[in-house]
Amino acid sequence: SPKSETKNLTYVKLEIVKTEKDFEKLVAEKGIAEGFYQFADSNAVIKREHDTLIIGKINIKNYYLNSKYLKASVTWSPDAVTVSDAGDMASSYGKYVWTFKDASGKEQVSKGIFHTVWKKQKDGTWKYIWD
Repeated sequence: SPKSETKNLTYVKLEIVKTEKDFEKLVAEKGIAEGFYQFADSNAVIKREHDTLIIGKINIKNYYLNSKYLKASVTWSPDAVTVSDAGDMASSYGKYVWTFKDASGKEQVSKGIFHTVWKKQKDGTWKYIWD
C-alpha cells in the first residue's frame, strides 16, 4: 500500500542520515582516508578539484593518504535526502566544512556543498557510489 511505502522511505531517509553521521564520526576518529575507504562501494567514484575523478575505493583511500589530508578535518551534515521508490538507492546533499593548514602552517577553512549518491549493499548497509 502507498502508506506503508511512505513509511519505509521515511525509515530509509533516517538510515541515510545515520550513515552520514557514522561516516563523519569515522573520519574524525580514524582519518579521512580510512573513513572514505570504509564507506565506499567497491565501484565508488569521487569528483574532486579540477573535475578529477578518482575511481574505486583503493584509489580513493590512496588519494586521501596524501600528506595534505593527514592533518585536515572535515565535517558535514545532510540538508536533504531523496530515496528511490525501491528504497535501494538514495542521494543526499548539504554543507561541508574542511579545515586544513596551508604551506605556512596557517589554518584555512573551505566551505561548500556536497552531493552523495548511496547504494544499499547486500548486507543491508549503505555505501556511497558517488561523492
